[in-house]
Amino acid sequence: MDKEVVIIGGGIIGLSTAYYLHKEGHQVTVIDQSNISSGASFVNAGYVSPSHFIPLAAPGMINKGIKWMFNRSSPFYIKPRLDLDLLKWGWNFKNSSTQSKVDKAIPILKDFNLFSKELYEEIKSSNEFNFFYKRKGLLMYYQTEKGGEEEWNLAQRAIKEGLIAKNLTTQEVKEYEPDVDLNINGAIYYDCDSHMTPDDFIKEIYSYLRSKGVVFYLNERVIELKRSKNKISKIITDKQVLDIDEVVLAAGSWSPMLTKQLDLKISVQAGKGYRINVKRETGITMPAILVEAKVGVTPMNGFTRFAGTMEIGGINHNIDPIRVKSIARLAESFYNNLDITNDDIENAACGLRPCSPDGLPYIGKYSKFKNLTIATGHAMMGWSMGPATGKLVSEIISDKRTSINLEPFSVQRFG
Repeated sequence: MDKEVVIIGGGIIGLSTAYYLHKEGHQVTVIDQSNISSGASFVNAGYVSPSHFIPLAAPGMINKGIKWMFNRSSPFYIKPRLDLDLLKWGWNFKNSSTQSKVDKAIPILKDFNLFSKELYEEIKSSNEFNFFYKRKGLLMYYQTEKGGEEEWNLAQRAIKEGLIAKNLTTQEVKEYEPDVDLNINGAIYYDCDSHMTPDDFIKEIYSYLRSKGVVFYLNERVIELKRSKNKISKIITDKQVLDIDEVVLAAGSWSPMLTKQLDLKISVQAGKGYRINVKRETGITMPAILVEAKVGVTPMNGFTRFAGTMEIGGINHNIDPIRVKSIARLAESFYNNLDITNDDIENAACGLRPCSPDGLPYIGKYSKFKNLTIATGHAMMGWSMGPATGKLVSEIISDKRTSINLEPFSVQRFG
């Protein structure tokens, strides 16, 4: 039976969900507090990355986080503040940072990303879109022997999981990136990854959905989810009241603000990331991650993007110039002839990634409300996991068997 579905959130998760719900024949409305032109879906590195199978909550991250807490330019920074939700999130993060839990998460994340990659390629081959999508793999550049050893250990685990990975010398790297002067000791190459230009895809899928009758209410803020027994009966915004059959909460880092109204607790913290776009020729043709710097580099459609940092500091879009400059200087330390100018730095943008404590997203129904589906908590993998999440949510609402087991993504796993 066709349903009236309202999606709260117009990022990659919300738009992917709208796409698959429309394909299932549902009447879809999307509400977004912006005009779908900014946020995490626009500033990410654009990776579709089965090779990213290690969650943020990994052994050793607690110690690194404590050390980095006193360094504003560090790649992972938690801004100290008295906040009960942050303390609870930190406790759950600590409990998730065990080798046994990471080992359990690895095949889950890998399979999820492989599924999402298949869906991206299916969308691309449908001839309904013309977005930038390249399957060139991913290079992990390292400068130190320790960095190389750690990355090769991860690559060996990837090989065990069925992925293709190679350990390259500096000379072998030149076969992949011949026109760039690199300051590295080697690289790990993953064959399985792809990259995109996020802005292009978002604009295309938004235009497509509008042409198919999906309704968009932009620059509109959801104020209240009205309850009636075990259902959400109405959505109240700052402009109107909407009746619904089903609601999908895909509001990223803002999702907990709405679930609190319903006495539902999902543990999510906003993780700020930054991007710098260089719109001059850099010679860079391969997407890469600078291992020691924790900076992502992506050759996009007409420019090169440098993205990085994870800053747990609450809901805000304040740009810290120290962190942005750090991304630029670290990138220049890997690419000998790269020049990221002050203008590039001043035009940097940020986005807030919704981070769950264990690095797995929340996808599924909440038992108290039979018509509420939650889809958030994807951390740095939101872009990569977008289509798979949208497909799963459409299967849930259409009462179909899901393509992937949803148990690991339970929205109630932290109580």
